[in-house]
Amino acid sequence: MLPDDLKEKCGVFGVYAPGEDVARITFFGLYALQHRGQESAGIATSNAKTLHLKTGMGLVSQVFDEDDLSYLPGTFAIGHTRYSTTGASRAENAQPFRVWGEHGELALGHNGNVVNANEIRDELVASGVTFSTGSDSEVIAQLLANAPGIDWKERWAHVMRKLNGSYSVAVITPDSLMMARDPMGNRPLCLGRIDGGWVVASESCALDHLGATFIREVEPGEVIYIDVEGLQSFQPIGESEKKAFCAFEYIYFARLDSILNGKLLYSVRMNLGRQLAKEHPVDADIVIDVPDSATAAAIGYSQASGIPFVQGLVKNRYVGRTFIQPDQRLREVGVHLKFNAMRELLHGKRVVMVDDSIVRATTTQRVVQMLRKAGATEVHVRVSSPPITHPCFYGIDMGTRWELIAAQKTIDEICENIGADSLGYLSTDGLVSAIETKEDELCLACFTGKYPSPVPLQMDKLSMEPTNGAADRHGEYTLPLRRV
Repeated sequence: MLPDDLKEKCGVFGVYAPGEDVARITFFGLYALQHRGQESAGIATSNAKTLHLKTGMGLVSQVFDEDDLSYLPGTFAIGHTRYSTTGASRAENAQPFRVWGEHGELALGHNGNVVNANEIRDELVASGVTFSTGSDSEVIAQLLANAPGIDWKERWAHVMRKLNGSYSVAVITPDSLMMARDPMGNRPLCLGRIDGGWVVASESCALDHLGATFIREVEPGEVIYIDVEGLQSFQPIGESEKKAFCAFEYIYFARLDSILNGKLLYSVRMNLGRQLAKEHPVDADIVIDVPDSATAAAIGYSQASGIPFVQGLVKNRYVGRTFIQPDQRLREVGVHLKFNAMRELLHGKRVVMVDDSIVRATTTQRVVQMLRKAGATEVHVRVSSPPITHPCFYGIDMGTRWELIAAQKTIDEICENIGADSLGYLSTDGLVSAIETKEDELCLACFTGKYPSPVPLQMDKLSMEPTNGAADRHGEYTLPLRRV
């Protein structure tokens, strides 16, 4: 994945471990999920009486230190690492959110995007609920905290019937941990065992880092409820006939060592590369990857084509993890801050460059130029996903349709735009075949325009943000004007 194209979603984590330092466990769980969001992080714990919360902007290691963890006691904890999809990137929107409602206090972290959050928010405001942020995640928290029902199963049934969109959520109350996944199963979530307790995370790689035992993936529409009595599982509204797991989890977002729907991501991405080589062969000397997300696909392409794989681009993994902005000269250098081309390996070579997706193509163009400057005689770009022609409404911030180059140009025009000798995308059928699943179990909307649930014509991630960052005296917000 080239820089500045797609932004990650979020990572959620939850743990119940009596006698253990649950804040520290959560810290390292979030550390393993850092790839899912680098804007902010937060941890909430509960000690049977009240909740304790710490959030902040930046990476997990920037937000927390030893003193912070010592002030987060309890036996239950949840954590969150965020990239904003609804709500601005600022401290007030860092999660988990702590809210108070008819059923006491709770804290919630959310991965995904609720399409009808505006409508639900308006209903809650009309009933007297006040909001402090512009996040759809706070809408879920307030909806749950004020949901009708005699127990959490009934309350979750109310919530799930109201929400349209994608969500894997982690929730704690003073005496319980709850994890839930939307009925479409659009976002990943898995369950594990740790030291006599339980741990739930967006991806199985977080369990591996903690020495936890992977048990299973949380089912679409399932709620996991954990308290001192043990673990309960229920499907508040029954199983949904429609399954729509996000295909981009396979292509890019999830870590290579995670297991999704019973499949190791490394193997899936190798399959994507092999299928890509079958669909778009080319005479070339070497195959290179855009590190790190396209590495497995590039190796798969190499194996299927018989063209040697070479690491022609070296990635600076620390660029983008600082709040210091480059000056004008460094901005002009652009992609060179992120990658360095190895001239000695590229000079005089016909190169196949494998990437996992192209969104706006600006940085793809710059990398192709970098390869030519390093002496590549030909650059053939191969993409291990289909052309992105429609925006995502379920948690990937890829902009509007007008910003997607594949929605505006033909493949030949894109090839000319990026300056490549040839360009080949994986077909939708090839993608489904490589994942080894059924098409009707995936969300492919960004490739096909067929959304698994009703969506608006356009959605503004700042549509619920308070004007000037403050509520009016009634606790309501004036929504900003939006161009349509």
